[in-house]
Amino acid sequence: MDTKSILLVEDNPDDEALTLRALDKSGVNGNVVVVRDGAEALDYLFCRGPYAGRDVSQTPVMVLLDLKLPKLGGIEVLKEMRRDDRMRCIPVVVLTSSREQQDIQNSYSSGANSYVRKPVDFVEFTEAVKQLGTYWLRISEPPPRVRSA
Repeated sequence: MDTKSILLVEDNPDDEALTLRALDKSGVNGNVVVVRDGAEALDYLFCRGPYAGRDVSQTPVMVLLDLKLPKLGGIEVLKEMRRDDRMRCIPVVVLTSSREQQDIQNSYSSGANSYVRKPVDFVEFTEAVKQLGTYWLRISEPPPRVRSA
């Protein structure tokens, strides 16, 4: 079965809860998988470690990626994804509170599809997540899945 899933990479429990609540309120139908650091994100994506039994063909249709993560930062996760043919075309939305121009530049130059600052206001945040979900899961046509050799 091919289900549309979103990978949320977020270490802050409050931001995780807000994002999940916003996705739920926006009516985005999809399975949300939450990982809490950069190393776990790569383990999930590349089906290794605790995710070794996961079907590698079931890649998420979108990754919501925080930048400031334990173990391995968001930029490093993004670079590793873009080095692999199976992960190269997965849309990655950097969802962060950083306003630093260098973070924006590094995100795009490392292969991010979008950079969204987390609004402080819950209503604004819900609307931003709703628009992300609507665009990436309903409007945008996903790339064909790359098969493993």
